[in-house]
Amino acid sequence: MKKILLIGKSMCGKTTLTQRIHGLDIEYEKTQMLTYSNDILDTPGEYMENRMLYKALIVSSYDCDVVGMVQACDEERNIFPPNFATAFSKPVIGIVTKTDLGGNPEKAKEILEMAGAEKVFIVSAYENKGIEELVKYLEEDSES
Repeated sequence: MKKILLIGKSMCGKTTLTQRIHGLDIEYEKTQMLTYSNDILDTPGEYMENRMLYKALIVSSYDCDVVGMVQACDEERNIFPPNFATAFSKPVIGIVTKTDLGGNPEKAKEILEMAGAEKVFIVSAYENKGIEELVKYLEEDSES
């Protein structure tokens, strides 16, 4: 399985997504530091919310195969600068979360594409929608 770095603002669903992918019970946990969970590196939202911490995200990506920019579809604010994906030397995908809460998945997808996501997955960790497609992508040969 590809090792993925999940980045996004606080409360966008990175930890919940990690729990769903690993088949764990979904429980809210505030990520306080970089947290490895098998092949997923979960980052605190503050790393994306504070431009001074972008360097920590870039350095953390060196140990991963892919970067996953996470945008909740019920979030109106875009924190990903245009072409932000170019800061990374790894493939960058987008993951739209919280689709079970309504919101605007297409707008969230557009935000991620403008930030440079090569492919965008639309998921709901609570309804287990789109998770299988994301996991299949992560299980593909790293060289494909």
